[in-house]
Amino acid sequence: MNMEFYRKLPIPKDIKEEFPLGAAAEKVLKERVDELKAVFSGESDKFILVIGPCSADREDAVLDYIYRLRGVQEKVSDKIIIVPRIYTNKPRTTGEGYKGMLHQPDPNQKPDMLKGIVAIRKLHMRAVAETGFGCADEMLYPENYRYLSDLLAYVAVGARSVEDQHHRMTASGFDIPVGMKNPTGGDNSIMMNAIHAAQSSHVFLYRGWEVKTLGNPYAHAILRGYVDNLGKSHPNYHYEDLYDLYESYARSGLENPAVIIDTNHANSGKKYLEQIRISKEVLHSRRHSADIKGLVKGLMIESYLEDGAQKICDNPVYGQSVTDPCLGWEKTERLIYDIADGL
Repeated sequence: MNMEFYRKLPIPKDIKEEFPLGAAAEKVLKERVDELKAVFSGESDKFILVIGPCSADREDAVLDYIYRLRGVQEKVSDKIIIVPRIYTNKPRTTGEGYKGMLHQPDPNQKPDMLKGIVAIRKLHMRAVAETGFGCADEMLYPENYRYLSDLLAYVAVGARSVEDQHHRMTASGFDIPVGMKNPTGGDNSIMMNAIHAAQSSHVFLYRGWEVKTLGNPYAHAILRGYVDNLGKSHPNYHYEDLYDLYESYARSGLENPAVIIDTNHANSGKKYLEQIRISKEVLHSRRHSADIKGLVKGLMIESYLEDGAQKICDNPVYGQSVTDPCLGWEKTERLIYDIADGL
């Protein structure tokens, strides 16, 4: 085997015992999760914003950003539930590039998974305990989810992972909302099959155990646009796309029909400033159709302290993305208030 077994890492139980969340923060997190569940079940008409950096690259800047969100949340709490993105592991199309804090807690240093596990746990813990938010992460590796399973309020399964059976079955064991993105090629039937699998019960192998899941009724769709066979980006957030998804849900028999619209990626063609326009168009579609209003539960927006993106370097711009370009703070704050006014 052309593989070096470098070192044995601590199991999630040991990491959780060494770095516990604490009873007060656990209570706050449960309240946040219950609020989100009420939106996806239709009991609440609040709007969800899953918002934050494309990738969490450093603890200080990410927490600075989330503290700023805290002040905004208090002003829009009657209409909006903010779920900060703390994405600590990143998919790479070619396998190259920055893979997130889990791999490299310092983007300028070599990968160190042990330090990465501790770093991402501490970051998520601080976010919950210090700001009272329930945060989101992407499940890139199903076997690593357990390191954060007591800290998250929302999980996304990415476009490259959504067809994978292990991701689908692991998501079926979550007790929090999980969004299944449409695949990069744009076949919504794959996404709908993933939601069906995540809402169903399964028996399978997980971390050396035979496990049984009960199914996750809060599994839902995320539309993120798609790329054709010529490499051209196409959106799927327009009114017609949303109504097509509404009809797909109606035929499916799935529980709690819901979608979050990803305003970046192929929907924006990675033109990050387009997120502002896209957000407002989705709100317009919701106002135009009661069916779409009931289906579209929120938006996913990539945003950080500074506009744009940068290469990893020795003297990085504080609070600027090192992966995909993001909206800066001033534009983000204005957009959140505009969304609240448009609901």
